[in-house]
Amino acid sequence: MKEKITQTAGREQLGEFAPMFAHLNDDVLFGEVWNEDALDIKTKCIVTVVSLMAGGITDSSLKYHLANAKNNGVTKEEIAAVITHCTMYCGWPKGWAVFRLAKEVWADDEEPLNEKERFQKTIMSPIGEPNPFGDYFTGRSYLAPVSTQQIGVYNVTFEPGCRNNWHIHHAKNGGGQMLICVGGRGYYQEADSDPVEMTEGKVVNIPAEIKHWHGAAPDAWFAHLAIEIPGENAGTEWLEPVSDEEYGKLK
Repeated sequence: MKEKITQTAGREQLGEFAPMFAHLNDDVLFGEVWNEDALDIKTKCIVTVVSLMAGGITDSSLKYHLANAKNNGVTKEEIAAVITHCTMYCGWPKGWAVFRLAKEVWADDEEPLNEKERFQKTIMSPIGEPNPFGDYFTGRSYLAPVSTQQIGVYNVTFEPGCRNNWHIHHAKNGGGQMLICVGGRGYYQEADSDPVEMTEGKVVNIPAEIKHWHGAAPDAWFAHLAIEIPGENAGTEWLEPVSDEEYGKLK
């Protein structure tokens, strides 16, 4: 036997002020209509949400019925489809308003973000795919092309502790590279020089023929745009990895 739906909110809130309304709410609407057998409870929940949405009711009463729908088996995918379908007939403003409430009700159903996904939400540039130059990196990094026309611009993302090898951008004329930090915290270091901390907005200009490395801080994700400066006979020479001893001096 199915569980009988009961409601007492009418009498609790309006029993003395409007007893007839309280009776209609608790005894007729929830007592009889909601317990009628022709439709199952899940279907009634969906019909109620659609009815309130169509009427432009997007206050706490709709949130209550969205929660009721969830409690009676309506999934996040189902409610998203219901709201989308109803939006085609009721209008976009109502759809947006109901989706804002539905996201709150189904928030616990969201898959938890991993560290990469959380970092992605803090930067405007895409993290991209595993770095095809990974053989020249210690740790895991990612590469995403931002622009491949005129001047090459790439977003390079480093997991905590990741850094590239020492390397040199060679060029007969011009050449070199510019780094613009777009998120997280990392370092840039030239040979025989102290490391330079890089945080969001920091710009580093790297002339050709300078031996250097760059990468994440030990405890932080790091992303920078790498801008290739055009040059004559330009190319990159990859050298030895940054040793654990050298890297271990960073904070």
